[in-house]
Amino acid sequence: MKSIVKFTGVALFAVLQGCASLSTDVPRSAMNGLIIAEPLPVDFKDEVVIARLSDALLRAELTQEQRAELFYKRGLSYDNVGLYNLARQDFNRALRLKNDLADAYNFLGIQLTQLQQFSEAYEKFDSAIELEPEHEFAYFNRGIALMYGDRAKLAVDDLTTFYQYQANDPFRLLWLYFAEREVNAEQAVANLAKRAELIGDDNWAKNIVKLYLGELSQTQFINALADNVSSNRELTMRLCEAYFYLGKFNKQLGNSKIAENYFKLSLATNVYEYVEFRYARVELDMLKQASTDIEIKR
Repeated sequence: MKSIVKFTGVALFAVLQGCASLSTDVPRSAMNGLIIAEPLPVDFKDEVVIARLSDALLRAELTQEQRAELFYKRGLSYDNVGLYNLARQDFNRALRLKNDLADAYNFLGIQLTQLQQFSEAYEKFDSAIELEPEHEFAYFNRGIALMYGDRAKLAVDDLTTFYQYQANDPFRLLWLYFAEREVNAEQAVANLAKRAELIGDDNWAKNIVKLYLGELSQTQFINALADNVSSNRELTMRLCEAYFYLGKFNKQLGNSKIAENYFKLSLATNVYEYVEFRYARVELDMLKQASTDIEIKR
């Protein structure tokens, strides 16, 4: 894969840490072999869909329900290419025409969480769940919003519900762990270890869980990132996830500067629709706010 670049030595030191010193929790060998892939380009199909839906919305003969559906679909396409403000406008337009679109409420809740407008986000997720009590991703996204909004105990309830829909999914397990850790860190690790037994060894993301359990070092985790990857697209999508969770891991260790740069690497993939891409920006904002608070106290 020609577009894969590996940074070593001084070059990667600059990428990860800038002028700050490395924490002893991160071995210098972890700097070797960091993989950077090309950011995903905007999918031509999404551009075509947006153009066609925009043309269709100009037709006067559309019913109110049809127009609502088209606004919702165009909102999805805008969301897929990272045009979140335009997507939010279309979701709101869809709901003004048809107020029972659970998925539109769910996406609005996600975007409000990204903006850290948590109270408004909770309301949107509540509406989605009221309309569709089995809307598993509304529980997931409300759980994330609750966690970032410092309501960890409530977040655990929602993320447990989401996890139970598919207990062998490592990502569901990890987000539940993040919320549980805010309540009881020791118990969260024990729960993580127990639940990890249900994850198949053929799932690459099990390595993320092993990283958090101390069964893999950061160096080993990074060295395995390109294993069994057959395309740049697949690699980029994996890196979006991997660097986000490396950021969370280093934030957990207190390595804020390194965490910050991993979140930036996740954002650099342009995998707009991934939950990891969406919340890497929130994580960065929170790290910056925490740094500002420390400076003010000094």
